[in-house]
Amino acid sequence: MAHTTHIARACWRLGAPLGLMLFLAGCQTTSSLPTEPVTPVAERELPALPLDVKPSPEPVAAHELTVTDDSIWARIRSGYQLQDQASDQARIQQQLAFYERNPRYFEQTAPRAERYLHYVVEQLAERQMPKELALLPFIESAYNPQANSHAQAAGIWQFIPSTGRHFELHQNWWYDGRRDITASTQAALDYLSQLNERFDGDWLLALAAYNCGGGCVSRAIRRNEQQGLPTDYWNLRLPRETMHYVPKLLAMAQVIDQPDQYGTPLPELPDAPYFAAIDLDRQLDLHKAAELAEISPRELRQLNPAYHQRITAPRDAYQLLVPVDKADSFTAALEALPETAWVDYQPYQVRRGDNLSTIAQRHQVSLNAIREINNLRGNMIRAGQTLMLPKPADTALASAANQSAQSTAGASTGNTSYTVRSGDNLWTIARQHGVNVASIKQLNELNSNSLQVGQTLRLPGSSSADAAGSRQQTTYTVKSGDSLYSIAKRFNVNVDKIRSWNSLGRHLQPGEQLTLYLP
Repeated sequence: MAHTTHIARACWRLGAPLGLMLFLAGCQTTSSLPTEPVTPVAERELPALPLDVKPSPEPVAAHELTVTDDSIWARIRSGYQLQDQASDQARIQQQLAFYERNPRYFEQTAPRAERYLHYVVEQLAERQMPKELALLPFIESAYNPQANSHAQAAGIWQFIPSTGRHFELHQNWWYDGRRDITASTQAALDYLSQLNERFDGDWLLALAAYNCGGGCVSRAIRRNEQQGLPTDYWNLRLPRETMHYVPKLLAMAQVIDQPDQYGTPLPELPDAPYFAAIDLDRQLDLHKAAELAEISPRELRQLNPAYHQRITAPRDAYQLLVPVDKADSFTAALEALPETAWVDYQPYQVRRGDNLSTIAQRHQVSLNAIREINNLRGNMIRAGQTLMLPKPADTALASAANQSAQSTAGASTGNTSYTVRSGDNLWTIARQHGVNVASIKQLNELNSNSLQVGQTLRLPGSSSADAAGSRQQTTYTVKSGDSLYSIAKRFNVNVDKIRSWNSLGRHLQPGEQLTLYLP
């Protein structure tokens, strides 16, 4: 199948992790959407902006702070539209007290926000929406895409499942669009725009509805109308969390507008792209993608938190975000990727009585491959667990692999070796390798069932066809884009055998020569 790649318009740069979280305000739906009750905001890694804050008795001395004009903070300030509506200064002052007591707040949260903030600001600029809205993910999740609330809200914008589905943020075993940086941002801005239109252009009412739901705000407006009271945000009686939600945002905007006054340093974040969005039409192993992008798997996952599994979701097209300075080389590496490196995967649900050995044999996959793909440290699996298994590249290859397995299954004359690990016993070793305890004891001349960690056991059942002496030796030079799995598939051999024949670690280098023993 042909695969296509291109670099999307928007690109953003990568930053460092951090350990500070806010209370998360789970997003609610409008009355026309599926609704869920408002729940208390969940605490994350550190206390968030408190809902009720007493002003500090003594002002904190301002520091000498400088933020260059080309910073993202300056761009956010230049797009403020809500400050003239900050009429209830008492509620805002309560929230400002938090920053006086926590002057390093942005120094702690900004390294994570740096990955995503420029993209959010760009999207707000395109839609001509208030730039204060770029600060909303600080309130919702501290810009942590892995954040969850008690109301099952997720992602930097904290969508609950039903609202996420309404805005086409797909959620399945492979992928959760609520954690997808670009998709969730588009959905959040769509939602905020709809709420703003619903409340006749009043952004404060729209923000309140984003927190507690459109129906909640509409009912509060009707109550005030019946009592002859004003119907602006500041005069509505709303859930306690929502009463402090908008003041939190406005207070944060004021701190960013005048950081010197509040003694809150703003880290230098450039107004520049952080990542590039690459379109793909095939599933790709995330570890392989990280290798092609020349970054760590952890770094890639921080930019692509929507993928639950080690590989991208099986759709016709999807995006993968990579650091902007890696975009061109990553695209070129994808174009040069051989067909055999695009390994498809299938989910397999473990059944009662299964073990890794039987699953590997049934699906013609090596034990090490299953362990590595599914991040398993040992051989323990449980019924109902879902494993990812690589699928053969085509039916002919699958048929050849099955025929090879059937022709060698009955020629069991050789032995394999196994190194005893902590927690092993003869029964578990026998079960994992499809043999019986008596045959292991006989082959190793064991008089008891006791084992020592590090002890090497010979195991019966290896096929004579697997022995190097009965195969044809050949040399293969590793090419760019190769992996052990693609090489094993190409030559119809076992990944574990390639490792043992060549004393390999986890990674291959282009130009490296491998010795292979082919049937």
